[in-house]
Amino acid sequence: MAELTAGGARALAVRCDVTVDGDPERAVAAARERFGALDVVVANAGFGVVGPVALLTVDDFRRQFETNVFGVLRTVYASLPDVRRRRGRIAIIGSVSGHIAAPGSSPYAMSKFAVRALAEALGHELARSGASVTLVSPGYVASEIRSVDNQGVHREETRDRVPKFLIMPTERAARQIVRAIARRRREVVVTGHGKAIVFLHRHAPWLTTAVIRTFGVRNRSEPKG
Repeated sequence: MAELTAGGARALAVRCDVTVDGDPERAVAAARERFGALDVVVANAGFGVVGPVALLTVDDFRRQFETNVFGVLRTVYASLPDVRRRRGRIAIIGSVSGHIAAPGSSPYAMSKFAVRALAEALGHELARSGASVTLVSPGYVASEIRSVDNQGVHREETRDRVPKFLIMPTERAARQIVRAIARRRREVVVTGHGKAIVFLHRHAPWLTTAVIRTFGVRNRSEPKG
């Protein structure tokens, strides 16, 4: 925040838990009071529950959906009146995992498939109002998500096992996302490998299935303390 204000921008930080009813509304009210209205809303809160289905519980899936799906819905509901009135923009952060599900990632993939459906349906519903919805589907981007465990706890000591050449710097990803929102694009897939995976799975699903099963592709393991 200090970085923003030092550059002359106006900024406001408000504590908000998207899993708590009423919190997004309070955050929106604070932003409205400070800036007058909302023009762009980004539903970005999320983490990943990983592990084979047989070793997970219904509560694991419920915890995943509470943040990644219902948290997005709470954010949308809290901001929708402003977005409609201002013909604004909503960005929903999905994932490449919202297009293809790897073994050991069913809770996370399910949540991202769900918000992809939400973004598509909501985009149709808002089209006549002049408001737009952009689904952002990132591949590997530099962030803390891969060091957050299944309980949503950040494990700072976790080593990122994703090869560095696959990880896009945060600033570069942010520029692509901002550009897509500004242009009111329906979806943007961020990272080159993400684009390739989505394209292949969309046009040759048999090929991605063969690769996953032949080479035993697995999702990341849960970070441990």
